Amino acid sequence: MTVNDDVLLVHGGTPLEGEIRVRGAKNLVPKAMVAALLGSAPSRLRNVPDIRDVRVVRGLLQLHGVSVRPGEEPGELVLDPTRVESANVADIDAHAGSSRIPILFCGPLLHRLGHAFIPGLGGCDIGGRPIDFHFDVLRQFGARIEKRADGQYLEAPQRLRGTKIRLPYPSVGATEQVLLTAVLAEGVTELSNAAVEPEIEDLICVLQKMGAIIAMDTDRTIRITGVDQLGGYAHRALPDRLEAASWASAALATEGNIYVRGALQRSMMTFLNTYRKVGGAFEIDDEGIRFWHPGGQLKSIALETDVHPGFQTDWQQPLVVALTQATGLSIIHETVYESRLGFTSALNQMGAHIQLYRECLGGSNCRFGQRNFLHSAVVSGPTRLQGADLVIPDLRGGFSYLIAALAAQGTSRVHGIDLINRGYENFMDKLVELGAKVELPGKALG
Repeated sequence: MTVNDDVLLVHGGTPLEGEIRVRGAKNLVPKAMVAALLGSAPSRLRNVPDIRDVRVVRGLLQLHGVSVRPGEEPGELVLDPTRVESANVADIDAHAGSSRIPILFCGPLLHRLGHAFIPGLGGCDIGGRPIDFHFDVLRQFGARIEKRADGQYLEAPQRLRGTKIRLPYPSVGATEQVLLTAVLAEGVTELSNAAVEPEIEDLICVLQKMGAIIAMDTDRTIRITGVDQLGGYAHRALPDRLEAASWASAALATEGNIYVRGALQRSMMTFLNTYRKVGGAFEIDDEGIRFWHPGGQLKSIALETDVHPGFQTDWQQPLVVALTQATGLSIIHETVYESRLGFTSALNQMGAHIQLYRECLGGSNCRFGQRNFLHSAVVSGPTRLQGADLVIPDLRGGFSYLIAALAAQGTSRVHGIDLINRGYENFMDKLVELGAKVELPGKALG
């Protein structure tokens, strides 16, 4: 039989038990790599995971003349931007559709080269993530943008200059765009209603190490005073709290016990509170967090996603799988991405009882409430899940399907598993280490 690396057979019903490690955050590491473009000296980034988004950014940096090589320790990259150059449009376009990170190259390339080309963008299909706002921001800094058939061409005939920007929503991507552009712009940039996720704070730490002047106020306002030159940085990326929470939900759904080495309490406090309310148990030490199902019934909850410090939208999908095993009715109100609950249809095929609603079922109305999106859910449990054929829709939904397949009775065929490589390092090896019974067709893994 021919091995199909994009289909995984999952024989469910076995608790996941053991230890895995999470490394640097997917939502920080690629952006810190882009930040190295701004420097006049090499940078060292540690705790880098081997995921597809990192490989995409590495390729784009190398196309622009940045040397990227392994450092002295595992998971370390040395990035040397001293010979930045223009890249061939066709080569850049080869990366189109594989990631949304290329949009963040705009500011650094405008500073270094005076121009930039951005191809069509990919990423997970979980709702509107318009890139027009990124270009509007860059125009406010003084960039000229020309739309072409194969992407966007940007020019900065003069030095970019600071500006005042208020985000209509505290978008992580838009906040990153402003930070990476403002640090070398002339004058002061004031960003209101900014995202303040831990990964944003870590990116600010990276930029400050390079010589940037950035102040964060308590009212979601960030002020950046532009400087004439930035140097390199040496930085250890904060661990991936989103991956850590995914494995925590896997422990709960499979009645397992998983020690997540590298998980940090500080960036997961909101998740940990919710995990405890559902009935999950955890224990924190200096090296990580152990998550387990303590026995007995799980409890239904009311949950509303929000930007940090609220309950992160990326935590929602894996936890919903565990909530199918909770007693009673759980109410989920998704306020960040309007299409993120679409993954629940496959869970219903496996035996879950999940009803979607267009109304806001949380404690407050959100921006999707009047726009006809199915963005609230009621989960009735507990229900026994059965193996099924599953097609992965997006990164977090994909990992949630894996959890469901692991918790279900019988065998599931999970299609499109390569998408999970975008944000979960060596996830199949980790599954085997935790005792999961999985196999690629024609090649047993565990």
